[in-house]
Amino acid sequence: MSTKGTLRTCKKGHKYYKSSDCPTCPICESEKDPKAEFLSKIGAPARRAFERENILTLKKLSEFSEKEILDLHGVGPSAIPKLEEALKSAGLTFRIN
Repeated sequence: MSTKGTLRTCKKGHKYYKSSDCPTCPICESEKDPKAEFLSKIGAPARRAFERENILTLKKLSEFSEKEILDLHGVGPSAIPKLEEALKSAGLTFRIN
């Protein structure tokens, strides 16, 4: 028998079940449209990490090293190749230590 988790209601009134302590409403998340194209290619936790740090452009992303990006909560190693490809397409790279 599996449980759905706890029924919650977000600030916008969406009702959803969550089995973790994560306060993020999955309905609100699905409605978000990332303004930066590279953000649409990565997962939601990584996208939120970039939004928290105000890394919303490839130019801003290029100011960080790969290690600094991986140190952000929510960004895992699977995001790096996608970010490198986006940077490469704009003629940029991660900062080198």
